[in-house]
Amino acid sequence: MTDVPITDLRPLLAVLVSFVAAFFIVASYRSPNVREGWTIAAAVAKFAIVASMLPAVLDGAVFEWSLGAFLPGIEFVLRADALGMLFAFLASGLWIVTSFYSIGYMRGNDETNQTRYFAAFAVSLSATMGIAFAGNLVTIFVFYEILSIATYPLVAHDETDEARAAGRKYLAYTMFGGGVLVLAGTALVYLIAGNVSFTAGGIQELANADPGLAMLAFFLLAIGFGVKAGIMPLHQWLPEAMVAPTPVSGLLHAVAVVKSGAFGVSRVVLDVFGPELVFDLSLPFGFSAGLVLSTIGAITLTAASIIALRKDHLKQRLAYSTVSQLSYIILGLGLFGWYGLVGALLHIPAHAFMKLTLFFCAGNLHVSTHTDYISEMAGIGKRMPLTMGAFTVASLGMAGIPLLAGFVSKYYMLIGGVRMGAELTPVAYYLVGALLLSGVLNIAYFWPVIYTAFFEAEDAHDAKPLVDFRMGGESRSTLAATDGGREADDAATDGGRPEDEDGEEDDEADIDEVVESAEGDSAVDAGDAESDDAEVPDDSDIPDAEMDDLPTDEDGVVRPDFDTSDRDFSEPAERVDTGDYAVDQRPSDADVPFGVGRSDDDDGGGSEPDRVGDDAGRGETAHDDTTHADHDDHGHAGGPPAGGWEHVAGLDALRGRESTWFMLAPILTAMSLAVLLGVIPYEMGFLELIELIVDTRLPEEVMRP
Repeated sequence: MTDVPITDLRPLLAVLVSFVAAFFIVASYRSPNVREGWTIAAAVAKFAIVASMLPAVLDGAVFEWSLGAFLPGIEFVLRADALGMLFAFLASGLWIVTSFYSIGYMRGNDETNQTRYFAAFAVSLSATMGIAFAGNLVTIFVFYEILSIATYPLVAHDETDEARAAGRKYLAYTMFGGGVLVLAGTALVYLIAGNVSFTAGGIQELANADPGLAMLAFFLLAIGFGVKAGIMPLHQWLPEAMVAPTPVSGLLHAVAVVKSGAFGVSRVVLDVFGPELVFDLSLPFGFSAGLVLSTIGAITLTAASIIALRKDHLKQRLAYSTVSQLSYIILGLGLFGWYGLVGALLHIPAHAFMKLTLFFCAGNLHVSTHTDYISEMAGIGKRMPLTMGAFTVASLGMAGIPLLAGFVSKYYMLIGGVRMGAELTPVAYYLVGALLLSGVLNIAYFWPVIYTAFFEAEDAHDAKPLVDFRMGGESRSTLAATDGGREADDAATDGGRPEDEDGEEDDEADIDEVVESAEGDSAVDAGDAESDDAEVPDDSDIPDAEMDDLPTDEDGVVRPDFDTSDRDFSEPAERVDTGDYAVDQRPSDADVPFGVGRSDDDDGGGSEPDRVGDDAGRGETAHDDTTHADHDDHGHAGGPPAGGWEHVAGLDALRGRESTWFMLAPILTAMSLAVLLGVIPYEMGFLELIELIVDTRLPEEVMRP
């Protein structure tokens, strides 16, 4: 291994390339093709710069570029070592994939402020590279805060009250919360050690410092970085941030933000305190600092998995899945031993590939069908076969099924926990139990999505909850008409449950008698009205009223309003445009193929009454209020269109009928990477790089078995 770092400009270039590209992106705002060309060019250039350093780093070299000292003994330095290269290589490679996906998503969803979006995205990746190549705690803190600022416009992109609130919470947690803790921990380390530079195996002076102060500094830094990693109870910003566009969710959950938090904790454990000191810092009841860290991870991954079970909104379920999966990394970093650390670091790329696939699939479902809720996805697998097939593969990987990336990383952590329990402390056995339980819970919250998509039919959909109480998820379909509004249905807001049919027959008979009586009384007026038939629309042309427009009591039960007025009830009521309809807020929704407002023989977006009627047929009031209050995705109508989902065969999907290849290609690429990492982790370079990292940071007596 090279003891002296090689002075090289490439770490700095890797940081600057996308920052410079952001200016060209803004300057090209009048030409979307040129603007997005700058995005792709910057992503490819960044990856090329990072990849050019990888062979030498695998041989033990370290590239460094210093911008000078700004405090005594503290330089603003960028250093490309093995641990930094792991994060930088992953983030720069996935930025290329995400850039192509962003083009398809932003254009397909007709998003506003796209120039600001791509510029903020580029600056975020510059900050991510700075975090990866930071040479000390001060440098990583600076880029940590820049990342929070740069990603705020992405979280608040939609500029709704909900988006702005999510952005404020994101800044409050990550910048003013986590950032302050990191700064305090950095200052304390400098006070007791006089050094904040990252050193393989830990800063030696900390081992001789006061154990109480060292313990305090460790938890300040670990919790400060852990805020971005979503550890409980500091995770609330992360589900709230799902209001952002789906590529941003992919950036937050798979590429940059949460990974920067997990990477920061990795730096603290491996290069500030060192694995040995983290295990030796003792606490009462036989716990060490590392075991406390692992216990926090175990609690978080179990609790987040249970919460994910009850989330009907797909992105919300994936958000809590991220909280759970990131805690695997935190848990593994607290396992003192070769296997545990290898598994923790390998889960960084494994989770990135799998979770990016899942979010890309969720975004494609949203753009192509406006379906965001799992209870509305019955049979959607025949409409989106490639998307849901990739979702299934990634879900299996998240659950730890063999031959996929998640299995390899979790296998290493399980072996590490067992060995630690047998050789050092029995507490590690409980951590192993948490890992196994979380694997079962992963299956529990992903299986309903897969089952609903492939094995349920629109006209016989009961949403298949895991268990028959609230924690199990949606107990029935949230669609007003479960098959998309076929003639055989009565548009029952409860999904047309069979047990209600008998009780409704008598009521319908009474209603028919009242209607016939009223028609008989008005027969005299029928002749006078014949001359006006051309101006009075037919009943079938009048859209159904939105359920939101009906008067309800405080419990949400519809109550008729008998208030009298001067209105002439022989004329249809004037429709009040509240702006709550999907077609009002997103005019492009009507132009999505096979989406809301499109029929099989319709060339355009359909007439306005047709679209409104379709929206009203499955209005938001049919949804469970507590679930949809978590994330009301801008009023988009979802679920199957009238007549049910169109079947798209495999060959037709490959020809682009399912979605655009700007979105399908990134989905299949991310899925393929998850498979390859599970089958050939060495050949991809990640496992070789991780073994180099761990081998240089553990003492000789606990080296590779």
